[in-house]
Amino acid sequence: MLEIAPASVVQVILMSREGKVAEAELHEFIAGLNDDEKPQLTAIAWIGRGAFEAEEFDEAVATAIAEATTPTEDYLMGMPHLAENLEAGLEALGIDVTGEEEDLL
Repeated sequence: MLEIAPASVVQVILMSREGKVAEAELHEFIAGLNDDEKPQLTAIAWIGRGAFEAEEFDEAVATAIAEATTPTEDYLMGMPHLAENLEAGLEALGIDVTGEEEDLL
């Protein structure tokens, strides 16, 4: 079950698209997520890049928890194409974020 708010994922997508301009804010935003939200955000990104299927969401979350060796914000901000991976992950999970995108823009 998805515990991270889709709006939070959209916020990460939008900030990561801004690049260096929003880097500090993005780092702080991800760092501020709770211990349930961080591995879920990672799992969504992994699903988006094809490392896991949408049906394996719980497994991806468990793997993110088990294999976490660096802070989530550092790991995700080092991931190439973070915004695209998160968008693809949300789409694969069947989560429509159209309303959240409009609210945040």
